[in-house]
Amino acid sequence: MLTFEWPWLAAVLPLPFLVRWLLRPANPQQAALTVPFIEDFVDQSTTPSLRVTQQRLTLLLAILAWLALVTAATRPVWYGEPVELPIEGRDIMLAVDLSNSMREQDFILGNQRVDRLTATKAVANEFIRQRAGDRVGLILFGSRAYLQAPLTFDRQTVSQLLDEALINIAGEKTAIGDAIGLAIKRLRDKTGDRLLILLTDGENTAGAMPPLKAAELAAQLGLKIYTIGIGPDRRAGNSFFGMMRGRRSGFDEQTLQLIARQTGGQYFHASNTRELAGVYKQIDALEPVESDVRVYRPRQSLFYWPLGIALALFCIALASRSLSGKYQ
Repeated sequence: MLTFEWPWLAAVLPLPFLVRWLLRPANPQQAALTVPFIEDFVDQSTTPSLRVTQQRLTLLLAILAWLALVTAATRPVWYGEPVELPIEGRDIMLAVDLSNSMREQDFILGNQRVDRLTATKAVANEFIRQRAGDRVGLILFGSRAYLQAPLTFDRQTVSQLLDEALINIAGEKTAIGDAIGLAIKRLRDKTGDRLLILLTDGENTAGAMPPLKAAELAAQLGLKIYTIGIGPDRRAGNSFFGMMRGRRSGFDEQTLQLIARQTGGQYFHASNTRELAGVYKQIDALEPVESDVRVYRPRQSLFYWPLGIALALFCIALASRSLSGKYQ
């Protein structure tokens, strides 16, 4: 769409005609000296009609040049079709436990018994898919923590990298503090809302950073942490029947609660797939996706086109006037 930023400048269009109409023409002066043979200095090849045509052409070029110059002064701009921009939402880092205990098959998915990591992948991928407009990253941790996917709008790639994660790939133990520390490192220079969703089924048994110390640093940086403890209820797991079935829960629920409370987040416990899916729905409700749509229209200035045409026409008009003056 063509628009003009300064359309009011079109008011100067009649200015040359007003000047010509208001100013009185100069009085022609008689020649002080009459030369009897003046006709010898006149180019006989130039007829009066040709001189009139040249004058009219010069006037037409001057008018067109003035119109182009005024058009350039009004600043014509071309706006393209609206383009929707990605919504700048939250920066969300997922930290997933890959320690040896995640291979425990005490979750049901599709009427089949699966290990904890498989259930986590299914539920977390659905959460990632719904976070349109947010940048999502992925940290995997066991005895060590490492960045599997930096913050990105490419949620499909993050889901794929999560699907490719294997138990014990980062070691058999659980370094919760190091996972939080790595998230702090990746999010500390970011602005806006920053979240860490930490999922584990164990207690901190490895790493250099104590979990509560890491939570303190996260709170200072404004990083909110949601912690999810998965596996059978600790009290049920410590019972006689729980130990007989080999499902003693080892996650430190108290520490996970303190981490969440200290950073302004929340702690959740999920003992089955349905509860785990419910946890991610609660986080979605607590941290809703931004729904406002921002639109950008490409903008291109066009003033240099009429300006160039005006300069060219003025030059041609001056040249034409110069040529017509030779033969007068």
